[in-house]
Amino acid sequence: MTDGDTGVDGGEGAGGDDVDLLDPFRQFFSLRRDVLVLSLAMFAFSLGFQMTNRYVPEYLSALGASAFVIGLFGTVGNVIGAVYPYPGGRLSDRIGSRVALTLFGLLSSLGFAVWLVAPTLGTVTVAGVVLEPWIWIFVGLFLAQAWKSFGLGATFAIVKQSVPPARLARGFASTEVFRRSAFLIGPLIAAGVIQYVADFTAGFQYVLAVALLFAVVATGLQHVLYDASEDTLGKEFEGVREVVDDLRTLPPELRPLLVGDTLVRFANGMVYVFFVIVITQFLEVGLDVGPLSLSPPAFFGVLLAIEMLVALVSMPPAARVAERVGLKPVVALGFLVYAVFPVLLISVPADTPLTAPLVVALFAFSGLRFAGLPAHKALIVGPAERDAGGRVSGSYYLVRNAIVIPSAALGGLIYGGFSVPTTGLAFPGSPTVAFGLASAFGLVGVAYFALFGEEYDAYA
Repeated sequence: MTDGDTGVDGGEGAGGDDVDLLDPFRQFFSLRRDVLVLSLAMFAFSLGFQMTNRYVPEYLSALGASAFVIGLFGTVGNVIGAVYPYPGGRLSDRIGSRVALTLFGLLSSLGFAVWLVAPTLGTVTVAGVVLEPWIWIFVGLFLAQAWKSFGLGATFAIVKQSVPPARLARGFASTEVFRRSAFLIGPLIAAGVIQYVADFTAGFQYVLAVALLFAVVATGLQHVLYDASEDTLGKEFEGVREVVDDLRTLPPELRPLLVGDTLVRFANGMVYVFFVIVITQFLEVGLDVGPLSLSPPAFFGVLLAIEMLVALVSMPPAARVAERVGLKPVVALGFLVYAVFPVLLISVPADTPLTAPLVVALFAFSGLRFAGLPAHKALIVGPAERDAGGRVSGSYYLVRNAIVIPSAALGGLIYGGFSVPTTGLAFPGSPTVAFGLASAFGLVGVAYFALFGEEYDAYA
């Protein structure tokens, strides 16, 4: 990518200061070709991820995994989220975006394929160790997440280079609305397929097959259409010391945001993988409205779509509000929604006429956490030097995601129970305790950011 205009409009939308919900899409379809190709590939891979990733905990359960293993899946995902973006960005700089895009796309496609065939591999014994079928879900996870290692830093860098400082939140709203449209469509596709096929495991394999198709097509198109003529290769990676230097040079304004964000994400990470389990097994809630009857797994896909519809509608106006009142209040609102959602969800009474409506209302409320996401990204990248947006964002997420790594495993232990060998000490497990503690952690993060968080100068 060059440092010039990449086509993300930093000026006023079609309606001046009026909110135009279609403006993000108009901006994206007027992009320069290389950025448009990246954006469309991001959309396709996001579609595949959102069709599959939120259902994987239920898939693991169907393959015989315990609550702790499901939590461990979330923790491994946290490891990947912490580790992949930094070397992925460095590798992209080193070998060029086109080659990196193709490599990461092929690996992600292979990951979906491994998930697809996992039930057919059965139980195997390697060197005397019995490997259950769910182990292949972990193998596939390392592969399926590969494309994200390029996309994160690239998105930050594109927006940072392309919009004026006072319009950063609006620029990020444009990228987020376009990309997260896939978050709305993907779960609906999954819900339709799962509802049509009576057996969940078989239905989810069909979903994985569709996701694999999307990934293969996106990889091929981005390889053919991406214009690499203006790509520049970065310097050779200088080792761990360079990572440490990047972390030390994080702008000091980011530290309160990083602390509060990390606490909120740790809280969310404790229970995030169990949202589908709560709907399908704890509450066992489906949807029966007239002739429409949805099983709990299919209903979960509809809930995810409702959540994302609220997110898509709320992000552009929230970005405009941030330009008037500042980034910090909008970010704090998003953090607050993150924090209180777990305890509200686990408190829904089961098996009552109000169960389904309450769950729908809660997932709609959860969509508001995304309203603060563009402002959050602007607050991260705003203090960075113009050509350092990718490095600063990569370093920020490296720290945050590294600390969050054990959250899901901890949540799995509390959710499913555990015993301490040779001591006789045991905890029987409690979803209510796990979700309640998660909200408590999150509220501490909200309070810390509210007290110590700083405003980005362009919005002050």
